[in-house]
Amino acid sequence: MSWPGVDPSWSRRAVVAGHAWHYLDNTSSLPAGRAPHGTVLCVHGNPTWSYLWRSVLAAGAEAGWRVVAVDQLEMGFSEHTGAHHRLADRVAQLGALTDHLGLSGPGWDGLAVVTLGHDWGGVVSMGWAVDHPRELAGLILTNTAVHQPGEKRVPALLRLARHRSVHAGATTVTPAFLDVTLSLASPALAPEVREAYRSPYRTADDRRGIGTFVEDIPVDAGHPSHAELARIAGGVAALDVPALLMWGPKDPVFYERYLRDLRDRLPHADIHRFEGAGHLVVEDADVAGTVVTWLRRRLEGRPAAPDQVAAELPAPVAGQYRPLYAALDELSGSETPAVVALSPGGTSELTWADLARRVEHLALGLVDSGVRPGHRVSLLIPPGVDLTTALFACLRIGAVVVLADAGLGVRGLTRAVRGAYPDHILGIERAMVAARALGWPGQKFVVVPRGHEAGYTPPRTAHSRRRTIGIAGSLRELLARGATLAAAGTALPAEPAPEDDAAILFTSGSTGPAKGVVYTHRGLAGMCSVVAATLGISPERPFVAGFAPFALIGTAVGATSATPDMDVTAPGTLRAGALADAVAAIDAYAVFASPSALANVVRTARDLTPEQRDALAGVQLFLSAGAPISSTRLAQVLEVMPNAEPHTPYGMTEVLPLTDVSLDQIRAAEADAATGAVAGAGNGSCVGTPVPDAQIRIVPLDATGAATGEPTATPGVTGEVLVTAPNLKDRYDQLWATQDRSATWPGWHRTGDVGHLDASGRLWIEGRLAHVIVTADGVVTPVQVENDAMSVRGVVRAAAVGVGPVGTQQVAVVVETDPALHAGARRAPSLAPEGLARAVRSAVAVPVAAVLRVPEVPTDVRHNSKVERARIADWAARMLAGARAGRP
Repeated sequence: MSWPGVDPSWSRRAVVAGHAWHYLDNTSSLPAGRAPHGTVLCVHGNPTWSYLWRSVLAAGAEAGWRVVAVDQLEMGFSEHTGAHHRLADRVAQLGALTDHLGLSGPGWDGLAVVTLGHDWGGVVSMGWAVDHPRELAGLILTNTAVHQPGEKRVPALLRLARHRSVHAGATTVTPAFLDVTLSLASPALAPEVREAYRSPYRTADDRRGIGTFVEDIPVDAGHPSHAELARIAGGVAALDVPALLMWGPKDPVFYERYLRDLRDRLPHADIHRFEGAGHLVVEDADVAGTVVTWLRRRLEGRPAAPDQVAAELPAPVAGQYRPLYAALDELSGSETPAVVALSPGGTSELTWADLARRVEHLALGLVDSGVRPGHRVSLLIPPGVDLTTALFACLRIGAVVVLADAGLGVRGLTRAVRGAYPDHILGIERAMVAARALGWPGQKFVVVPRGHEAGYTPPRTAHSRRRTIGIAGSLRELLARGATLAAAGTALPAEPAPEDDAAILFTSGSTGPAKGVVYTHRGLAGMCSVVAATLGISPERPFVAGFAPFALIGTAVGATSATPDMDVTAPGTLRAGALADAVAAIDAYAVFASPSALANVVRTARDLTPEQRDALAGVQLFLSAGAPISSTRLAQVLEVMPNAEPHTPYGMTEVLPLTDVSLDQIRAAEADAATGAVAGAGNGSCVGTPVPDAQIRIVPLDATGAATGEPTATPGVTGEVLVTAPNLKDRYDQLWATQDRSATWPGWHRTGDVGHLDASGRLWIEGRLAHVIVTADGVVTPVQVENDAMSVRGVVRAAAVGVGPVGTQQVAVVVETDPALHAGARRAPSLAPEGLARAVRSAVAVPVAAVLRVPEVPTDVRHNSKVERARIADWAARMLAGARAGRP
């Protein structure tokens, strides 16, 4: 038989204890004359077969690992006799087969065995692992379960498949169960792959094993296989070998709770969640590549980068540690404002004394309600007094704060919250309703907006609907309970250690699904101190935070902060008047905001009153953070805050900030680029020099646009930006492979950004590694092309993308124009008018194959500033191929 992706020589047969087995074995493809590192024993679930593991067989052979993938009895091309095999039978039968093959038992040849299982094959593989501690070197699992909570129902699809009126017809008489399972792949399986999966199950007799396998699912304690499942579950918890859990979160059968159960049983396990993948995670994502990389790191002990390269990098600098909540203790007697929040309902304010007391009371209330050190607490609260209170209360008791920006949208927020799997949620009523409807995990506490005046009536709250939306209490009740405990002399728990996890901050999601970034208390404190030191923030210098993260940093450094009246899910809603009112409320020294927020401030500045203009004239520094911003935009903002020094730092959720640069410094850098006075100046956007203790290197690009060179600080070398700093993340949450790729050099972070250093030590950002264009004449990075295109009169936004195969890509520039200057600016997407196209080609230094005009160049949802080049590239390719592409 011929199965796509399977070398025919891998197909083997064996007869063991009267049973006829089929299995795949990649021994024939292993490097000649070299012993394998070990054996990976793969066990499929229901209704797949060993074909599921073809990518692992191929990748394992290349990496020097023997891979054996078995067809369980009654499945695949092993014997189909109609026998009903229970879980204990399957575990024993697998052991007999591995004894026969020399992977275990008396004839064991000493090669370590790593088990790899999926679906109910995961349980069988765990049973084998528990029974073979001598041979076992590692345990790898994908979407499976070893425990069904008594208070939870079996997943709906399994309940349906087991229902007596459906069971036989769906699993045996027809291929419905098989076809539904195959339909879960995303993207859809190729027809030839689908046929390979179906090939052992052509007739009802062939499919009897599928039906009996479903019947053997231990749904309760009375099931014949329940005792064996319990035995395996207990045994797995005692295993101390390296373990890897890989998961497809979109699985409608094996929910996140099963991953959490496995994580609790194997607390030392590495975890990687493949966002967007589902039940057939082996088909949906690069499971094979992850397996091979993990084996190299954990079993072979191979580093991600050669030791001699790692040795050339300076050691990361450790920062001084000051607890984030230290300022609350130091200022607990102060009656000056700590947090001010402006909203349509008025102004809410807390003094430092109020805030310290409130944090203590909430911390005690949370502990009394079951929140413990290490528990994850998702905070779904808008910036202001309640968020600040909740954040510092959680940090003080050692709970891990989960912060996902509402700007991610419902789908993005759902992925983030489910992925972090919090133990508790504190959120406004709208978040509680969403949590109930979308199945967000965790004990839930509702946060009711604070009234600022007598007679203020908050909106209808969840207090009247506790059962409906499933809340355990409210922030007010937690505070009241904590106040009672404080009055009785109840002490707070011991302070968390500097290396304990403090927070999981989610990235913007502008370059793929948002990632959870884990910070320790030391790392988070380092971020606050670096921002304060770089920008001169101190208790004597209050500031307005139109960019939510900085409001929390202000409290940590003892600076009064105010949040303006705006929709935090849409930064572009910040109006100049609202900003001025917030500045006036605290006599702000500084303003922090995102580029889209500042753009709207500029647009609405004409509505300012004389008093508001005076307030903004008192600002001495403004900071644009969160996304790139041009010097032209900074200059426009300067007209609104004429006495402020404009700054724009460069950084990311993983390490913020890394560099800092002022408008004057940007202009000086641009002048150096124009005159050639400084080597390496130009070709990108200057983001300044490193902040204290941050270090930057460049990993050069090769001819294919990949960053494969040795890290360097040589001016003018373009490559991936590599960084380290005391405020660097600890790791990505449940993204082992992503973390491994980002930390090729221990203690350093591969940013995914492309840029170069100049001879003055300034960093120039040229784009994202994923957006590099590889033409026949060499590598082209997008930022300078876009900057040049935007120098054309009337072009307000541009995206430079590559069209065609890598190596022969053509540069296409997609532009958005100002309707006030271009009559056709809002027309349907098309090739740009000849005059506009000619002007863009003339402005850009590299050959441009096509210039297209669109009504709006799409940007990321969260910042409204980062151009979505991957999406635009796909659209441009279809457009130029003559397809009806619509809008990008």
